[in-house]
Amino acid sequence: MTTNITRTPPRRLGREGPEVSALGAGTWAMGGPFTVDGRDAGWGPADDEVSLRALRTAFDHGITLIDTAAIYGTGHSERVLGRALAELNPDARDHVVVATKFGHLFDEATRTDRGHDVSAASIRTQCEASLRRLGIEAIGLYQLHGGARSLAEAEDVVATCEELVDAGKIRWFGTSQDAPEIVETFASSRSCVAVQTQVNVFGWSSAVLDVARLHGLAVLARSPLAMGLLSGRYAPDRRPGPGDVRLDTPWWTYFDEGEMHAWLERLDRVRELLTAGGRSLVQGALGYLWALDEAIIPLPGIRTPEQAQENATTLELGPLPAPVAAQITELLADSPERR
Repeated sequence: MTTNITRTPPRRLGREGPEVSALGAGTWAMGGPFTVDGRDAGWGPADDEVSLRALRTAFDHGITLIDTAAIYGTGHSERVLGRALAELNPDARDHVVVATKFGHLFDEATRTDRGHDVSAASIRTQCEASLRRLGIEAIGLYQLHGGARSLAEAEDVVATCEELVDAGKIRWFGTSQDAPEIVETFASSRSCVAVQTQVNVFGWSSAVLDVARLHGLAVLARSPLAMGLLSGRYAPDRRPGPGDVRLDTPWWTYFDEGEMHAWLERLDRVRELLTAGGRSLVQGALGYLWALDEAIIPLPGIRTPEQAQENATTLELGPLPAPVAAQITELLADSPERR
């Protein structure tokens, strides 16, 4: 595993958590097809051998934070990641922080969801299942994916996670359910080191970033490439294929027929700035996030070795220059995602 990245130093998760690469890698697309509430929730078909090569490439280029979730492919993404981890020598494996998520229940046989459960007994059962699929003794970062319907329920989740830390089942925890009041509740524990929230050039939740700064939490940026729109590979006549979650989701409009053109127009406003210094659009979009806040660790998804390499090369390029990043922020200040 390559560890001599020089231009973008590693980041620490929280004030006391482990050190990880300044860039992580997401594995949602590696899970393959599955449904949630009867809707496609995967990114279409996945080739496990290609996924394994992508993970090997990420490891070889110094990526030490890998983000997954039990629900991705209803357990399949965790299983693929487990295979990749098993290939590493013990020293290299010890440097990888596996971040997975809990809260969603599912049926692996039918690849369908079964709602949420964040009761203490269910969380413990979900944790054991993730450990088996990943083939590891302890989860580096265990994140609430969803299902806490009240602050009292969130407090109970925190208490259960602390018990899992004490039992050696997980090392640290955080929340991907990013309502500011939920983040505040999690931040009350010293073992909470991160919040996962959507951050990209189009926008972010200022309230979530403020809470993270207040408590010294790492910010794991999901959808840092706007679900791939910021790669420059898509157009209104070149959208994701059938069965891809991006075509039918209540969370993003980047690929909606009535919205995609407007998002691409916003990208065109900042295309030249993002590609400053010979960067690709992907590398510029990731470098922008480091310029925005040093606590941000982007988690771009990977499913091919080429994607993994392009993302990881951003570590050698470093953040966008501050004046360039400031121009991008100003030009996209009217984005509907900015809040």
